[in-house]
Amino acid sequence: MAGRDIFTALEVPDYRWLWMGSLASQFAMNMQIVARGWLVYALTSSALDLAWVTLSFMLPQALFSLWGGVVADRMPKRRIIATAQATNCILTIVMAAVIFTGRVEMWHFLVMGVLNGTILALSMPARQAFIPELIPERLIFTGMALNTTSWNLSRILGPAVAGLLIAWLAAGDTSSVFGVGVVYCVIALLYGVAALTVMRVSQPGRMKAPDGKTPLHDVVDGLRYVRAHPPVLALILLSIVPFLFGMPLNTLLPAFNEEVLGGGPDDLGFLISCMGLGAILGSLMLASMGELRNKGRWLLASCTAWGVFTIAFGSAERVVTAAVLVGLVGLVSAWNMSLNRGLLQMQVDSTMRGRIMSIDMMSHGLMPLGVIPIGYLADRFSVAVALEAAGAVFVLSVVLLACFNRSIRHMDRVLATPTRAQSLANQTE
Repeated sequence: MAGRDIFTALEVPDYRWLWMGSLASQFAMNMQIVARGWLVYALTSSALDLAWVTLSFMLPQALFSLWGGVVADRMPKRRIIATAQATNCILTIVMAAVIFTGRVEMWHFLVMGVLNGTILALSMPARQAFIPELIPERLIFTGMALNTTSWNLSRILGPAVAGLLIAWLAAGDTSSVFGVGVVYCVIALLYGVAALTVMRVSQPGRMKAPDGKTPLHDVVDGLRYVRAHPPVLALILLSIVPFLFGMPLNTLLPAFNEEVLGGGPDDLGFLISCMGLGAILGSLMLASMGELRNKGRWLLASCTAWGVFTIAFGSAERVVTAAVLVGLVGLVSAWNMSLNRGLLQMQVDSTMRGRIMSIDMMSHGLMPLGVIPIGYLADRFSVAVALEAAGAVFVLSVVLLACFNRSIRHMDRVLATPTRAQSLANQTE
């Protein structure tokens, strides 16, 4: 049965250790978002300061992701990931100590954000590129989907655990930093667990053979590789569009809940939970479907559905309707991202995976380019109009890409053509 693919993938010891390490680090990251946000706002009472702290974490990802891809292709991936998590563990312990002294200031969080964002940028391409090296090729889509599942699970439970722990330890004292300090200790422990579990992976990770090229040459080679391989460029384009016009829904969700639905914090929590549950269901569905046929059509269909559900969500007027639609957005978005990354992994030579995944990761940094104009529309007209416009541009962008990009228009035919990496693998077998 196709559903057994999930258990088959987790039965591979190396992949299981990597997945467990990813789950621990993702829980740590999502708990840190809540703890950091709560304390920054308690210290400054400024929403702008929250934005600056978020920017300090995101900006390094746009600046250093390409270099992370070079590192992933030049060094053992296991060492990169373990070192990154161990470094995060040490930095978090230091931050917890500063919080416990009661002398924590805004600049501490800015520095911590830059360091965490840089570590993520330099290590995430290695983590993504490591997965196909640990499991059989037929399970790559299952592995990528399980990775998305762990992220969505941590996105739902991590903030809840952090918030409850802070509230319980603070005992109603909103000025207390003790609870946040304890949460940071838990976060450090999770990063430590992530480092130790990754070290249990037996394979160090493949590296490209030394060729005397500088890291800058490697970056340029990665960009040239994308330009020379239309299917890879097509998949990256179909990854960028959702981040520009699909992800802004997450940013505008609190405003939509309050202004359109007239909901309170409990309604917002309900909507976020529905989106997270939909995302988990979507990634598990893809993970359990085994040899899915016509993957290119499914990719285009899920992109289009994401845009259509965004338009419909913008038109919702009741919490129940909005909850169903945002759950569907979560489902198709998780399906789409897992499928896209799986196809990308299949199309890329093993010696280039780190650099190509780093280029894909840079699309995350493009999200503000979509959020800013859509946010302007929300201020100028309404949140509902802004989301409807975002969904419409989303669908239109996918249609235009399909019309003007042959690789996207004939995705299944292109994907059926063996890549050089696949040909070499077949010869080896």
